[in-house]
Order: sequence, then C-alpha cells, then structure tokens
Amino acid sequence: MSRPAAMPAPLIRTRMSAGDWAQLGLLSLIWGGSFFLIGLSVGHLPVLWIVAIRVAVAAVVLWAIVAAAGRGVPRGSGLWGAFLVMGVLNNAIPFGLIVWAQTSIPSGLASILNATTPLFTVLVSTLVLADERAGLGRLLGVAVGLGGVAVMIGVDELAGQGHGVAPQLAMLGAAVSYACAAAYGRRFRARGVDPLVTAAGMVTGSSLVLLPLALAVHGLPPADVPGHVWAAVGVLGSLCTGIAYVLFFRILARAGATNISLVTFLVPVSAILLGWLFLDERLGAMQVAGMAVIGLGLAMIDGRLVGRRSPPG
Repeated sequence: MSRPAAMPAPLIRTRMSAGDWAQLGLLSLIWGGSFFLIGLSVGHLPVLWIVAIRVAVAAVVLWAIVAAAGRGVPRGSGLWGAFLVMGVLNNAIPFGLIVWAQTSIPSGLASILNATTPLFTVLVSTLVLADERAGLGRLLGVAVGLGGVAVMIGVDELAGQGHGVAPQLAMLGAAVSYACAAAYGRRFRARGVDPLVTAAGMVTGSSLVLLPLALAVHGLPPADVPGHVWAAVGVLGSLCTGIAYVLFFRILARAGATNISLVTFLVPVSAILLGWLFLDERLGAMQVAGMAVIGLGLAMIDGRLVGRRSPPG
C-alpha cells in the first residue's frame, strides 16, 4: 500500500557518502568471491542443498550477532510474514537461479548478467517508490555502467560462447528478483526494524522454505562430499551471506534501493582484481577500460557529474 500524501516517506540520499562507498566496495569484494565458491560447490552438492545450507549457516551467524549485540527477537506474525517474503525474493529465488545457472555457464558470464540488477532496480523503484523516481541522468548512468561491464568482460563472454539460453535467462530472473527485494526491503526501514534483525529474519525465512524443499526433492546430502566443498559452502553462508547482508541493509537504509544495487556493477571488477592478485591473472587493456566506464556510470547515477545536491539529513 502507498503512503498517504500527507505523510511522505523519509528522503533517501541519492548521493552516497565516502563511508557508503567504502562499505559498497567491501560488499562487492565479498560477493565477488561468492561466484568462485559456488563454482567449487556445483557438481558436488545438489543446487537446493547448496542454497539451503548457505542460508541456514547465515541464519545461525546472524542470530549469534543479534544476541551478542543485545538485540531482541522481533514479535508479530505480520513482521515475520514480511521476513518470509523478503527471504524468498532476496535469497530463495535468486540464489537458486544463480547456482543452477552456474552448472552450465562460467562465473564471468554469470556476473555480467547479474550486473543487470541496477537496470531492473531503477525500473522497479520508479514504479513503486515515490522518493526514488529515476530521471534521465540515472537511466543514462545505468546504461553506461552496463556498457562498462560488457567491455570489461568482453564480447565473446557477453555472447555466451555457445552456452544455452535457459541459464542466461535464469540469471536475468535472479536480477529481477533482487530488484524487487531491494524495493520491498524499504518497508523494514519505514517500520524502524534494525538492519541486523532484518537480515537475520530474512535468512531465517528463506531457510524455513529451502531446507524442507531440499530434503523433499533430494533427500539427505551425499555422504561423499569433499571437505573443501563443505568449507566453501560454509564461507558462502557465513561471510558471503551473513556478514554481507549486515552491510547490505545498512547501505539500503542510508542510500536507497537504487544505490545498493550498484554493488552488482562492482562485483565483476572485484572478481577480476582478486584473480589478478591471487591467481596470477593479468589485467588486459579492455578490462581497465571497462572499469573506467563503470566508474563513469557510477558517477552519473550518484549525481556527482552534474553536481546534484543531496537532500538534507
């Protein structure tokens, strides 16, 4: 339901602070590593078990942080219903689609398709959020940023190198689900729910959906899963989901749905830089040029190129 005209939603800053950008960069590093961890896991565990264990581990980690911080467990069926919806939109659907897609396509192609999230977020936010209507400048910034990701990954990778259409459409479906989740997540800020509690409630909701589903579809996990796969899924749940969503909701509450979606532009950059630092992969001229174009797109969306003033507060 929309707010009455006499009670507008609190203004969200369209220009992020240096601290917001630093948190966004850290989040991109963490989520950039998630594609690698998923790649280690597929083929050893069924898709639903990878996703179910990921969110279940995240739930344990986040509720431990909630308890350590002295926060209370929220009450009320309405709020827990919202957590369930958020968990489905932001975990169950996109995580499942991404893991399934990575059984057929490489992580590079998956990351560029995932980077369409800001485009869909701009469209969804314009439709449903009165204080995040997109102007021409932001739409152009999204287009420029997507062009930069395409340049960085390369034409051959963008074309899919002969990969099937279905997994690529699955990645786009995940991006649409993330966009809807980013807009839906604004209601927790409006209700004054702590971001840490929101993150814990969300992954708990998705765990309640995914664990019984994985058990019903696949039975118990295989007994011969290698140790490094369990470790990868554990890190995927604890760091790439649990800790990452603490950052996600803090940035969402401060900077809005469109700005938080910019992390998907940075994830491919993070993946390439991590490969260069730790896997002895070289940065080519096209990758450097692509990162420069992405920076231009981010600046256009953030409003710095046109000197747009931030709302007070």
